[in-house]
Amino acid sequence: MTTVACASNWQGWLVPPGLLLAAELAMRVTGIQSDSLALPSRILLAGGAAVADGSLLRATLQTLTSAVGGVLIGGGIGMLLGFWLGLSSTAARLAEVSVELFRPIPPVALIPIAMLVFGFGYRMELSLVAFTCFWPMLLFTHAAVRVVDRQLIEVARILGLSGPATVWKIVLPAALPRIVVALRLSLGIALIVAVTTEIAANPQGLGYAMMRSQQELQAATMYAFVLWLAVLGWAMNSGLQRLQRRLFAGSQAVAQ
Repeated sequence: MTTVACASNWQGWLVPPGLLLAAELAMRVTGIQSDSLALPSRILLAGGAAVADGSLLRATLQTLTSAVGGVLIGGGIGMLLGFWLGLSSTAARLAEVSVELFRPIPPVALIPIAMLVFGFGYRMELSLVAFTCFWPMLLFTHAAVRVVDRQLIEVARILGLSGPATVWKIVLPAALPRIVVALRLSLGIALIVAVTTEIAANPQGLGYAMMRSQQELQAATMYAFVLWLAVLGWAMNSGLQRLQRRLFAGSQAVAQ
């Protein structure tokens, strides 16, 4: 089910509030008390307090800066190399082993190396997000370029178009719908890696805010940040999917 389809399913939007209401009633009736749980009403109040004191906005901007920056850097490099590998079978053959060797490395496993090279802070997190986003953009762009009709490229050569002109006028428009799919995927992955890095090693952003709330036994605030992450991830994916549908209506890649 696509995000846009979910957005138009108003019955489905009744389920999350219903679950929160059921949890509220169950906890009040049973009298459950725990440092690891919080009433949904208190979670909402804690979220409102985080908005009021600016901590939610500040942490969100820190996380989004790393996530979007990583997509731009890693995704940009991956897209350029993807075009090169898609247009050159020789380059693709030479790079195949290296891609399959390094692509499966979990970004979390690189945290110690990133800390040694960049230390704590924004640059360390940015490097991990960029590394992670590099691979989907590389693979999706490579695949998108490979399926471009070769007859179109031959026509461009017959017409005397240069290599860069062929890429700009023929290859890029044909591959762009699938590249936008890769961008959507990369942005979701970037948010996950950014928050994970903040939880594990970087004292800033939404991940660190969640960890700090957990350590201070502020369960309501912690869950408020978790709910906000869910809303943020949905909003980012929904926005990109709507843009994709508007720009590439009728493309098969839009349905992905």
